[in-house]
Amino acid sequence: MFPQTGKSIVFDHFPDPTDTWDIVETIGKGTYGKVYKVLNKQDGSKAAVKILDPIHDIDEEIEAEYNILKALSDHANVVKFYGMFYKKDAKCGDQLWLVLELCNGGSVTDLSKGMLKRGERIEESIIAYILHEALMGLLHLHVNKTIHRDVKGNNILLTTQGGVKLVDFGVSAQLTNTRLRRNTSVGTPFWMAPEVIACEQQLDTTYDARCDVWSLGITAIELGDGDPPLSDLHPMRALFKIPRNPPPTLHQPELWTGIFNDFICKCLIKDFELRPNVLDLLQHVFLQQIRGKEKVLQKHLMEHIDLNQQLGNIEKTRHERIHTKKGSNMNSFTDVEEVDDLATLEVLDENTVADNLQGRYAKDQIYTYVGDILIAVNPFHPMDIYTPEHTKKYLGAERKANPPHIFAVADIAYQSGVSDSTDQCIVISGESGAGKTESAHLLVQQLTFLGKANNRELQEKILLVNSLVEAFGNATTAINDNSSRFGKYLEMKFTSGGTVVGAKISEYLLEKSRVIHQAAGERNFHIFYYMYAGLAERRKLAHYKLSDSKTPKYLFNEHVKLGPDIVSNASYKEQFDAVEQCFKVIGFTLEVGKAVFHYGLKGPTVCTQERVHR
Repeated sequence: MFPQTGKSIVFDHFPDPTDTWDIVETIGKGTYGKVYKVLNKQDGSKAAVKILDPIHDIDEEIEAEYNILKALSDHANVVKFYGMFYKKDAKCGDQLWLVLELCNGGSVTDLSKGMLKRGERIEESIIAYILHEALMGLLHLHVNKTIHRDVKGNNILLTTQGGVKLVDFGVSAQLTNTRLRRNTSVGTPFWMAPEVIACEQQLDTTYDARCDVWSLGITAIELGDGDPPLSDLHPMRALFKIPRNPPPTLHQPELWTGIFNDFICKCLIKDFELRPNVLDLLQHVFLQQIRGKEKVLQKHLMEHIDLNQQLGNIEKTRHERIHTKKGSNMNSFTDVEEVDDLATLEVLDENTVADNLQGRYAKDQIYTYVGDILIAVNPFHPMDIYTPEHTKKYLGAERKANPPHIFAVADIAYQSGVSDSTDQCIVISGESGAGKTESAHLLVQQLTFLGKANNRELQEKILLVNSLVEAFGNATTAINDNSSRFGKYLEMKFTSGGTVVGAKISEYLLEKSRVIHQAAGERNFHIFYYMYAGLAERRKLAHYKLSDSKTPKYLFNEHVKLGPDIVSNASYKEQFDAVEQCFKVIGFTLEVGKAVFHYGLKGPTVCTQERVHR
């Protein structure tokens, strides 16, 4: 077996290529550099060289390809490896040369496209021969516990003698006895198997060598149709569709035999556990038909290659490869265009979204649409975009008339409810610290304005009850000083004419265990600190039989001291006054308020939203 990869190549150990090879002409462009035809100065033989420059950022791919070629190129269906060379160039940058067998017949993609261009198509028997030879190369790799991971038409090359060779092992992976599966999402999108794509989103997803079988099935379609399925889409859209769509077929299956269609069907079974392996596929009747005819088919293939070359080169289509090890996200393939609505972009992938949001955020544009969804990025500082002028600016306005804003979401929901007489629902979701609580406040603020509350007291009640509930259900966590430790459902009621007449808040999934225990660096619900500080300020702790020197167990924290951190906290005292005012505005009597405080501190019992509402 070959050595494990791990950036262990010492480039200086390789000889200078200019002592042995002369570049004759450019053949094409690969993933990491150009490919040239070279001439051996000693014996006049020809070869191909893949020149990799600059070399510093692609060590893993170089090493993977070098190790695989060095160990496994001694097979009729794998490109021969003549050695690696290192050319120092202080001015233009150092180069690494991989010298390989010259496959001057072009790729099978070139062959398919060339024949389709002149109104022909590759005979099924020739396709069977090509696929059989490619499978023999894959069998050699798989027996040696190596997955190719980028099987496609451009990586299956032909020689003028009718040979079929697998090339490009830059993202190939070695399987070991203890690791028979992989979990890196890598390959060229249109040929990638569903289980490989799944690794990008599902960390526990793995795959094995049968991912090469799927890719070969897509290549079989490519040989028939000239292009892989979904090639008219952006690669990232294809990645989204492949796991969700039914297995692809030839564009016109009826033009081909049943055994060819069945072969493709077997390769493209979506559940890879049910998909045949390479050895099984070699027994398929579609491939068995070439037995005893290999020499004749090889001769016909040579004739096709010769005719293709006489008629000139076909314009090559390059499909970029992706690799999740290159970063946390897949490549976007295009430059980002900043827009108010990401749904209007031609390309909508994770990188595009992140880059667009980052660009807008840098300009203090914290809101961005994605269709009917509004993305809000927490600015972590006050912004002057919630003034009465902004409130009126978004009243009944067309969405395109103003920049994205949470007030626009409130207005759309309100106008839709009034005009259609149907209930509307706004869902606020996000990570802790994303700004969900503040967003809920802003929505309520705008909806009460739009609802033209018939008296100021009602409007004030609706706004205050939201804050009151949060005092009892929010707490400081390790990453958020005001984290909602419960789910909240706020129901606002409007007349048929659109006037707000009331509101109801319900809680669910309240984190009740926090009352008796908090993790290191976290605190109990805010209300306990507000009440303790407020009562201490009014010298009423003794009235409730609470100590002014010993921290209650439900507030105890090695990093929080009763005196300086709770009793003397000015913010807690202000919040205590605010909560007391909330009780008064909402309609609690003094006796009920005292009972809430008493049981809340002495119990301790958390007052839930239902109790507050009553």
